[in-house]
Formats: sequence, structure tokens, C-alpha cells
Amino acid sequence: MPEAHRSASPIDTSSAASAAHNSRSAHPLRIAILGFGTVGSSVARILVESKPLGLELTHIFNRGVARKRVDWVPSSVVWSEDIDAVLASNVDVVVELAGGLDPAGGWVRRALEAGKSVVTANKKLIAFHGIDLERLAAAKGGHLKYGAAVAGGIPVIPGLEQGLAGDRIERLECILNGTCNFILSKMETGAEYAPVLAEAQAKGYAEADPTEDVGGFDARAKLAILMRLALRVQVDPEEIVPRPITAITAVDFSYARDLGCTIRQIARAEQSEGHLAAAVGPMLVALRSPLAWSQGTENMVIASGRYGGDVVFSGHGAGGHPTAVAVVSDLLALAHGSRRVEIPSAPAHVGAEFEVPHYIRFLVRDRPGIVAAITTALANEQINIRAIVQKAGYPAGALPFVVTVEACNTSALQRALAPIRALDCMLVEPLDLQMLE
Repeated sequence: MPEAHRSASPIDTSSAASAAHNSRSAHPLRIAILGFGTVGSSVARILVESKPLGLELTHIFNRGVARKRVDWVPSSVVWSEDIDAVLASNVDVVVELAGGLDPAGGWVRRALEAGKSVVTANKKLIAFHGIDLERLAAAKGGHLKYGAAVAGGIPVIPGLEQGLAGDRIERLECILNGTCNFILSKMETGAEYAPVLAEAQAKGYAEADPTEDVGGFDARAKLAILMRLALRVQVDPEEIVPRPITAITAVDFSYARDLGCTIRQIARAEQSEGHLAAAVGPMLVALRSPLAWSQGTENMVIASGRYGGDVVFSGHGAGGHPTAVAVVSDLLALAHGSRRVEIPSAPAHVGAEFEVPHYIRFLVRDRPGIVAAITTALANEQINIRAIVQKAGYPAGALPFVVTVEACNTSALQRALAPIRALDCMLVEPLDLQMLE
């Protein structure tokens, strides 16, 4: 891993912490919320009802703000759809909850340039621009906190920054997207993908266009953030190629159960002897693994340290209230002048592969010679078969069966699958999933 150009998450200096404390003694931190959606309204609710010491809600910004007004917000709070006026006001902290890179990224930069602090739940912004924004905050005397950007209300980021800073984390295995976890844990009971997705959309767990979630892009951004804090590497999220969950069917769960496993969308990263590997996509996990126990919209992060072993963070990773708790916790940390632990990180590339067993599901028109062709293609890449599993009761014209193989590199498996895909008996693309062991 390159050692040059090392940088670090900025650390609050003693003088900055002292200034924050002195400022708090003079007046509470004045807070502007940008985006009064599910999370923004939940943050406001906590600030209004719980009245946390040292915090005062003064501004709420939203486009078409008149439709967002609620009677439980104090009359002293300014409602605005003029972002320039809000950023030019005397607020101390801007809470950005609009999401996305634009225009939210511009608002955050302007707030930091003005010396204000920013609290955000914007995982995409932090994944792609977090380093630059932290440097800007440090240069202008403000602070950037994003504890809500990964795993919602689960304190994963504070846990990595403080609780595990003394360890050397070598591996992450995570469930980071509540929408995918809801869909896959529902499919575990026998349901198919399409109706479960519709249910997730009806419940508000999935967007009308669910690509960001089911395609793995949301989890990829979150994994990139965790890799910087845990593995101490700065990676371009686009180097991690996500795989969607859309090809998973009920029959895959049936076969997975026969193998003592279930299926979850997993975001994983590992650093070993200077080699860095990362992947996001549906994978088989053993039923005895904590990852298999995560149901509904729950999230889970397993951080494996060289000295401290495995640490598991688990809980509600989505929803307005859990995410708002993380936002308000960041605000309280600012109000009370808490310091961050310096976590050095270095630029790195995701260049290595995982060498793991794989599950491969085929759907074929049955005829003689299929298994022979598959075994020959795998043998040509020095890939050993572990098991061939075929359930009874399926028609010969659309026969699903599974081959599991011993640990191999993904690239070798893809080379082996190329001639298999070309067989005239294949009805759909073979589905290959990593198996976590």
C-alpha cells in the first residue's frame, strides 16, 4: 500500500475544543436544518421535545417550505426556502439532510468556508468528498461530523473512531442497506423478489426507483467510509463494483438452507499483507453467523481486529428516528467540545480478490453432458468442485441445480463460467455468489 501522501481525519485542537466550550457557556449552538424530510423532521422533534443542553434549533430550510410547516416547532424558528439567507445567518452548525452530491455538496462547502460546523447523514458526499471536506473544515476552524452517514442509529463511526482506534482492523463484513435486508429476509420465507420489493416500496423502505439500494451503490458508499476509518485506506468508491440482488430467487434460498446458509447483501473489505480487497453484493452466509440473524431493516457491522478480535455493531440502520439520534449525538459532541481521535489514512487501490468458496446456480433445459461440460470448464481453471445439489420436483425444461466450489479467485471463476454461459442449454445467466465462512 502506498505510504506517500498520508493524511488524516482532522482532530479538534485543544484551543478549538476550549473555544467551543466557552461559546456554549455564552449561548447554545444555533442550528439550521437543511431538508425537512423524514430524518430532518425527526431531528427537529428531538431538539424540540428533549431540549438537549447546549443546542437550539433556529432555522429550517426546505424547498417549498410552506408545505412542510408543523405547529409543534416553536415560533422562534425561522422557516426558509432561501438557502443564501440561511447560510449567511448567525447559525453555528448546519445540519445537512437533503442528501446527494448536488446541491447538498455545495451547501456544505459554503457552510464550512464560512467557518460554520456541519453535521450530515450524507453517505455519498462523505464517501466521495469526505477527505477534502474535513481538510476544509479544519482550515476554516469548523468541524465536520457524519456519524449518521453509515448504519443510521448504530454508533459504528464513533465506535471505530474512539472505541476501536487502538486496534488494527483487518476485515469488515457488513449489512449496510436496510432495504436489501428487508427484501432478502422476507424472501427467506419463500417469497419472490418482485412482490417483496413492492411491499418495501409501500412501507417507504424502498424508493420508486430502487436502483441505489438493490444495485448495491448505497452500501458501496458506506463501505468506502468504513474502510477509511477502520482499515485506514482512502479508496475511490467506484473501484468497488457492486452486484445487484435482483437475480436472487426463492429457489436460491431453498438451496442455501440445504447448505446450512442464507443470503444477505454483504459489504466486505479485507486488508492483508498490503493487498486490499472489497466487494458488495448478495452472498451466502452460514446460519450460525451473526449476519444471518439480521432481519428486516436492521444493519450489522463486524469489525475484526488484529488484537481485539471481532466486534459486532447491530441495530436499526434506517428510519427517521434512529438516524436522527445519531445526528443529535453529533450535535451534542460539538456543543460539549469533544475531541476526535486522529485516524491516519493513505490512498489505496482495490486491487486484490477474495479467495473464497462460491455457490453457482444454473437454470437449464436438461440434456446429457451438462455436468460434464461444467466440470471440465472448472477443471481448466484449477477450480475444485465441492458439491453438486439438485432438488427433485422441477421440470426438465427449466431445471435449477447448484454447484459449490472450493475457495478460488473470482477472476478464475469468471473465466471458467465464460464457456458455460455459451452452452445452448442455459436459460439464464449462471448466478455465482461468494460464500462467507
